[in-house]
Amino acid sequence: QVQLVESGGGLVQPGGSLRLSCVGSGFTISAYFMSWYRQAPGKERELVAGSNGYADSVKGRFTISRDIVKNTVYLQMNSLKLEDTAMYYCNAKSSFATRNYWGQGTQVTVSS
Repeated sequence: QVQLVESGGGLVQPGGSLRLSCVGSGFTISAYFMSWYRQAPGKERELVAGSNGYADSVKGRFTISRDIVKNTVYLQMNSLKLEDTAMYYCNAKSSFATRNYWGQGTQVTVSS
């Protein structure tokens, strides 16, 4: 069974850091285009980081990486801002988008 499970979310203060993890099972992430999305209340889901780079709003603060051995993708988030508050989702896409998988999401709340 193909699954993506995110973890690492939580409550952090502005300027703080958080690292999100996305563990894949039932497939090998190295064979997929991996990315992170987020969705805040009342807003559309937006691409945060992926194979094409980063959203302007997070550029220089967020870093996507992967550990092939652990079949895990990470999102290191530094210098967090209030507007970073959202549900963060991991996504895996195959070539030509014939397969598209989503995790359940992990909540990130930035508040003082």
